[in-house]
Formats: sequence, C-alpha cells, structure tokens
Amino acid sequence: MNNLSVAELARPPINRDMKVLDRSFFQTKLQTSAITVFDPKDIQKVKSKLGASRDLLLATTIKPVRDDDTTPGAKCIMLLPHVKANDPSTWSEHWSNFVMNGAAKVRPFELVLSYDDWSMSDILGAILPELSEDEGQNPSGFAQVGHVAHLNLREQFLPYKYLIGQVLLDKNHGVKTVINKLQDVGTESVFRTFPYEVLAGPDDLDVTVHHANCEFKFNFGEVYWNTRNGHEHERLVASFKEGQAVCDVMAGVGPFAVPAGKKQIWVRANDLNPAGFRAMVAAIRANKVEPFVRAYNMDGREFIKSATQDLLTNRRTFQKKPKTVLSRKATAEEKQRSAEYAASNTIELEEPKTFDHFIMNLPASAIEFLDAYKGLYRGQENLFVDRKLPMIHVYTFQARDEDDNEEKEKVELLGRLSQYLGHDLDKERDEVTLHRARLVAPKKLFYCASFRLPAAIAFAAD
Repeated sequence: MNNLSVAELARPPINRDMKVLDRSFFQTKLQTSAITVFDPKDIQKVKSKLGASRDLLLATTIKPVRDDDTTPGAKCIMLLPHVKANDPSTWSEHWSNFVMNGAAKVRPFELVLSYDDWSMSDILGAILPELSEDEGQNPSGFAQVGHVAHLNLREQFLPYKYLIGQVLLDKNHGVKTVINKLQDVGTESVFRTFPYEVLAGPDDLDVTVHHANCEFKFNFGEVYWNTRNGHEHERLVASFKEGQAVCDVMAGVGPFAVPAGKKQIWVRANDLNPAGFRAMVAAIRANKVEPFVRAYNMDGREFIKSATQDLLTNRRTFQKKPKTVLSRKATAEEKQRSAEYAASNTIELEEPKTFDHFIMNLPASAIEFLDAYKGLYRGQENLFVDRKLPMIHVYTFQARDEDDNEEKEKVELLGRLSQYLGHDLDKERDEVTLHRARLVAPKKLFYCASFRLPAAIAFAAD
C-alpha cells in the first residue's frame, strides 16, 4: 500500500498574510479512529489485515503504531477517517474479528497534526497568494548542488522570498543553504556564474558533489555546475572507448573529463575560468585520474589549436596491469606467481596522435567557436590514412518549435551549425546526430549536435 500525503487527510490552516514563518500556526486536529490491540504479539497481524482492507492510516510523517494512552501496556494503530469507532458497519471483516473476540477495540482518536507533518508544497500553498492557471504553480521545485538549493523566483514571489527559503530549508534534509539567482546564468559573466542572494542558512557555497562515481569540490558561486546535465554527461562519456583521446574545450570543473579519465580515456580539458580550472585540477587529483587527464586554463579557440599540436608532440603512455586478487593469507609463492602474471600481461596504452572527440559545452556561445576547426589538420592528411577525423560534440540552445516539431528545429539548427563551421553539414547528414537533450524553458531547448569534422574544413587552406 502506498503512503498517503498528509494533505490527502486534511488541509493545513491558511494564512496568506504571513510574512515571517510561524510554525505554531500550522497545528490542527484530525478526528479519526484507532484500533487498540491488547496483546503486542497481535500488532503485526492486525496491521497486515488493516493494510489488506485499506483501512490503515499510513502517511509519510505519521506514526501508524503508537502507545495507547487509554490502556496501559497496549498499542493502538491509526485508522483512516472513513472507519467510525461507533459504527461497526464501517469495520472490515478482514480485522473486525479481533474486536469481536476481545483482542482489540476501536475507539475515537484525535490526531494532532503540526508544521512537521506538512510537506513544503502544503505549507507554501497555505501562505502564498493563490495563483490562476495562467500564473502557474507555487515555487516548490528547486535545483540542488551539494548542500545548496537554488531558486529562480518569479517577481510575484519576491515579497515572500525569505519565507519560501526557510520552508525549503526546513523541509529538505541535506539542504543547508538556500539562494535565489538574481540573473540568468551567463547574463553578465563569461564564466557562466551568477549574482545571488541568500534566503536561508549561511552564505556557504563551498559544496561537494558526487557524480558518475566521482567527487567534485568547488564553490558554486564561482564556477558553473548544472545538476540537470548529469544524464547528458553520462550519455556522452558512455560513447567514448578506452584509449581514445578527447579534447574538452569548455570543461568546467570536469564532469565529462574526470569520469572519462576513470575509463582510461586520454583527456585534455580546458576552462577559461581560473576557479573552474583550480576545481578541475583538484578533482583530477581526488579521483586519481592524473595519468589520463590534463587540465588547462586558456581561451577555448586557442586551446583547440594548441591541444591538437601538443597531442602530436607530447603523447603519454600508461602501463595497464591486469587486475589480480589475492587473499590476505596468500603464500609467498602465490604472490610471486601473481606478480609474474601481472608483469607478463601488462599492456602499454599509448595516446593516439589525433583526437577522437572534441567536446564544446558552452551552450550560449560554443557554436561560435566552430570556425577554429578550419585548417586544424592542414598538411597532415597522412595522419588519417587509418584513422577517422574526430567527432565534434557541440552543445547549444535552440528555440523550441511552437508546434513541437523536432524536424523543423533540427533543420534550423543544422543551418546555424553550417553557418558557423563554414561548411554545409547537410551534405554530411549521415555523420550528424542532433540530440534533443532537455527542455530548458517553455520555448528553449538544450541540444547536443554531434558530427564528424568534414575533411574540407580539417584540411582547408586559409
């Protein structure tokens, strides 16, 4: 049986004039019934029967079994309000025989509900102005990065912002700080950071995030991180193969680069933001991927060219040893055999001469960097006799078609890509994938465009 919400049993008291949170205001009483079970050994049996008959009051914040203050040593189980203590016709045959046999009794019960029993949505619905259908819903949704919850409050909710922040803090374990973004990401900062105000809790944005079996530590106010992009990070990294080389042009703190390094993929990762670069360096060390991931702090357009050249002249190697498992009681002879096996089966991984993938995750402007690939491998056609030219994965925003027609969106996006690349990608349609990653706003989409670098661009003259 699924738990009910408390709001399905009763509504919280309403006070739309509240400006400072008064938790005591939300105490209310629900008249219901309980079944007193005299022998503790019968508790589980009765509870099971109540569940089968759908008479058990099972709500997230309410204890269904508690001490009975009318009968010393007995326990009582909460019943849903449709069961009436003085009306046996409302009792189910599943459990009424316990009452008839004198093993239990049904009695009225006054259930006291308090602030702690209501959800964030329940409380906000009782104190914020009522909204029309056109105005949407109360701000019960939020994004969380480490211990920080962040909101983008609409104008009509700003007079209630501290009230909203405190309720959010109270109702979400793991949240210690609540902030409101004052501008969209990247509106004023090339580093995709944003001004904010603290609504509840300390002004502490030093967070720890666990993502794709990796740990990242950074100051959320100084670098870019979007929890909603987690699936996209995992999707793209899953398409990379061990031993491939990846150039992450706008890497942030490394959500693509570090998990890729754990797969023994060679990565050169760059971020223009010094704070992002420092956090990425720390993540590379913390996750022990130094042999595979290098961090850089420079302009993305310059990095595309310099990393490509550096890969040709400063390739890395790694001695990959087979995994062996020895028990704690292994003998000296067993240890020796294991060492010999590891030595004879060690494989040397060598970084390839050219990149297999370029990642460009700066959706507001990454598409404008596509001209940097023109002539990237000019005069080096011999490098691709047995290798394919790299795949380019560029993230960008795309206006949502008003009829939600993906094909129209993709035609427009392909046109924009072709314009910035200086090459008609429609001719390479078999090598192009346009992935609709997620909806950012009602009329705004987040796309990943993946295409193989055309030879006409890679080997182009000035």
